[in-house]
Amino acid sequence: MMVELKLGKLPERVPVKLTISVLPDLNRRLLDYAAAYADAYGQEEPLMDLIPAMLAAFLDGDRAFAKSQGGKGQTGARDARP
Repeated sequence: MMVELKLGKLPERVPVKLTISVLPDLNRRLLDYAAAYADAYGQEEPLMDLIPAMLAAFLDGDRAFAKSQGGKGQTGARDARP
């Protein structure tokens, strides 16, 4: 007998490693953002920890993308940590 729990099955949570190359100007801007983050919150975070949260926030804030997805796939940008 299968019990129907209120909590559904948890999604896959194994991180996927991506490797990208960015132009020097974007790298400087990312480093500047990391510095602004440290100033704002009084805590330095490695850029590699900030980038996934930045991408999630970008996707979550893109209304056209959200509309095309029918509201599925919210990434939880505020909680995004590798």
